[in-house]
Amino acid sequence: MSEMPHRRAVLGAGIAALTASAASSTPATAAPLPKPPAAPAPVRDLRRAADDDPYVLPDGPEVARAEAARGGGPVRSVALTATASRLDLGGGLTVPTWSYGDRLPGDPVRITAGDTLELTLANHLPQSTSVHWHGLALRNDMDGVPGLTQRPVEPGAEFTYRFAVTHPGTYWFHPHSGVQLDRGLYAPLVVDDPREPLAYDKEWVVVLDDWLDGVEGSTPDAVLDELTGGRGSIHGTTGHTASAPDEAPPSRLLVGAESDLLGGHAGDVDYPYYLVNGRTEQDPSVFEARPGDRIRLRVVNAGGDTAFRLALGGHRMTVTHSDGFPVGHTETDALLIGMGERYDVLVTAGDGVFPLTALAEGKGASGLAVLRTGAGALPPAGTRPDELTREVLTADRLAPDGSVALTAREPDRTVRFRLSGSMEAYDWTFDGTPYDPAVRSGVRAGERVRLVFANRTRMWHPLHLHGHTFALAATAAGAAPGVRKDTAIVLPGRRLTVDLDADNPGLWMLHCHNLYHAEAGMMTVLGYLR
Repeated sequence: MSEMPHRRAVLGAGIAALTASAASSTPATAAPLPKPPAAPAPVRDLRRAADDDPYVLPDGPEVARAEAARGGGPVRSVALTATASRLDLGGGLTVPTWSYGDRLPGDPVRITAGDTLELTLANHLPQSTSVHWHGLALRNDMDGVPGLTQRPVEPGAEFTYRFAVTHPGTYWFHPHSGVQLDRGLYAPLVVDDPREPLAYDKEWVVVLDDWLDGVEGSTPDAVLDELTGGRGSIHGTTGHTASAPDEAPPSRLLVGAESDLLGGHAGDVDYPYYLVNGRTEQDPSVFEARPGDRIRLRVVNAGGDTAFRLALGGHRMTVTHSDGFPVGHTETDALLIGMGERYDVLVTAGDGVFPLTALAEGKGASGLAVLRTGAGALPPAGTRPDELTREVLTADRLAPDGSVALTAREPDRTVRFRLSGSMEAYDWTFDGTPYDPAVRSGVRAGERVRLVFANRTRMWHPLHLHGHTFALAATAAGAAPGVRKDTAIVLPGRRLTVDLDADNPGLWMLHCHNLYHAEAGMMTVLGYLR
């Protein structure tokens, strides 16, 4: 990976880039890895026999041919360990949880577009796990969805993910196993552009999260059980008990969370903390720069149930990318970021100490990080810069950069989905059917596909499609499609229409990125027909 120190400093504020050699996030105190079981079984035995299956399989020849067409440059090798840990979140708060090594977020993986990523996951957890590469258009058998694209990585086992990385941008990775994402199992993935068109002096990776794991005995599995009336995850995974409390954990059900931006009810889970780069408001991470520096912020919402309204006190932001793809540069005071979404913005640093506030939309709480370019005290917890109440940008206001815009074209196929369910029954689904990996909506390679989501619920949903980026559909006949995304919000009672080119064969998960909605059943599969 080429370095450009005259244009940016590598990450910051407690997030350190991995070295160019193979790096391990295994903490020095981690237990030795048990003898691994037999290698994971082939993907094919997860479904019907190949001669009966009309769909392209994740390990099928079509997937291999698509990967070969991507090429693949130098190999970037990384070692990653998923392990039980105790994390210091600041302000005197230390929690038992699961994480990638002993960091929160996990160490970022950085690679240059055109290279090949080879990451070996060692599972030191008491539960099977996986890694999903959120936002990447990669080969299907590396997408990390147990029961669909791979066998789960069992406790004591290893699995090596290897795939070409073709498109620059800001991405991230996390498990696709039960509610593990709502622990500490997530990390940024930055894909550098070898022909980077932006000029900037420093770079700040900002990861937002809502946190409850290990606080007063809370676990995500217990929260899911509370939300679903004991039904738990559609995947049937079980929680960990390493921090079993003497008393029952408090209720984490949230009532009265309202947001006009989200069309009403803002969320279901009452998180005790909101984090920026793994730190609480009481002890925030601090990013240091000089007055006048041009800073690129790469912002990831890794939350389970929370949209964030983000603003940097005393500054306007220029949005340059959404979900890894460039957009026409657009200025704003604040951003609304749903779970799974990413935005890149540029700011020109003022002189002083400035709060970067991530307001938990509709929930009356916030996370905090700090930009320091001069002398002064840190802003206190609960700081609300005026920018939060000024201009708030949402994705529909953005236009794609011409280099990535889809051409105007009538769809060859339209697939319609009805979002259903209620907060009372917590029975979130597509078309009234809970997730079943054998239930698929078929498309064919080469088609322009239109997906239409009609939200019949009273809740907003951030919808994420694996393995592709789509474009928000044009609002006028003959107009070009809009901004490129892989995760987009559909408001209650509204319709979201997106277009995509079917150019990545396989079986691809489509789901709500509210983790608890997904695990209650709001997941389905978009499958390529043979």
